[in-house]
Amino acid sequence: MTTSERLSWQDPATVERMLDEAQTWAVVGLADNPQRTAWSIARLLQERGKRIVPIHPDAPTVHGEQGYATLAEVPFPIDVVDVFRRSSEAGRFADQAVEIGAGGVWFQLGVVDPEAFERTIAAGVPMVMNTCPAIEWRKRGR
Repeated sequence: MTTSERLSWQDPATVERMLDEAQTWAVVGLADNPQRTAWSIARLLQERGKRIVPIHPDAPTVHGEQGYATLAEVPFPIDVVDVFRRSSEAGRFADQAVEIGAGGVWFQLGVVDPEAFERTIAAGVPMVMNTCPAIEWRKRGR
């Protein structure tokens, strides 16, 4: 991975826009398990005023929010699809995000799929990859 690829994956304007403007975050892989990173990041998103939507095959209620088994089942618009799945599985969620008209896609730290990034951007959907909202807020002193 080149420096320019890594920077385009974390374009500062795209990161800023998602952190500041996106209000409804579908968190793919979120279950009611406090030991998982998705659980704590979803809590942080809520503390920052974001609405979280758990996306998990079991459709659990997490942090008081109703879960859904798939992105397609969510009956309202999603601003960001935040993916906590291994890289080999993440691309299909980016594709689903494009299909449902999500405003953006965010692949968490360690989740990297350059082909999914290219497909998502080519479809006109902004994407951030291989970082975390907690890291990005900390970088900005927030």
